[in-house]
Amino acid sequence: MIDDIEYNTEREHLIIPEYGRHLQKMINYAKSRETKEERNKVSKAIISVMGNLQPHLRDVPDFQHKLWDQLFIMANFELDVDSPYDKPEREVLQARPEPLSYPQNFPKYRFYGNNIKTMIDVAVSWDEGELKEALKFTIANHMKKCFLNWNKDTVEDDVIFNHLFELSNGKLDLKNSDEELSDSSSLMRTKTKYSNSRSNTNKKSNNSNKKKYSSNRKRY
Repeated sequence: MIDDIEYNTEREHLIIPEYGRHLQKMINYAKSRETKEERNKVSKAIISVMGNLQPHLRDVPDFQHKLWDQLFIMANFELDVDSPYDKPEREVLQARPEPLSYPQNFPKYRFYGNNIKTMIDVAVSWDEGELKEALKFTIANHMKKCFLNWNKDTVEDDVIFNHLFELSNGKLDLKNSDEELSDSSSLMRTKTKYSNSRSNTNKKSNNSNKKKYSSNRKRY
């Protein structure tokens, strides 16, 4: 009796394990039928069983199409029946997509981030004028803020201008500009003010929830 026990490692590999081994045996039985009429009859019965096993697919468009495709896949594309849909091709299903090219960015000054380089490239492509000058100072101020996030100490505007000149390959030059960037304390104050406002909002919401709980609590 022990010799008749079957182990899963010795059984046939299940192509779609979600349907179970009994359904795989039904498909193998359909493949063994000699006439096409018998195979069509058994295949339609198998499709009905598959639909009952996957009731959540009834609301999915092309529900029957999906089941027929899975039937051919589990039959290893060796089932010769009349399908109401085009039979799936093994080569198409097993084809691997082209590998995606992942952008490899290794910026020299990582504390600025990769978006700064994109902003600089856009500014370089603009024509000379007031809008381009405004954009250059906007980028420089953002670079200064990023620098302060990395280094809490103050930073001179000349350092930011030199970095901007370097990252733009000399096309954005603010070294000789008389206009100064935003003050370091104001940039840090904006960040602190924003964080404090969020913490105060969270405290108010917590206090209001406590008041509601205490007011609704029964007193004995």
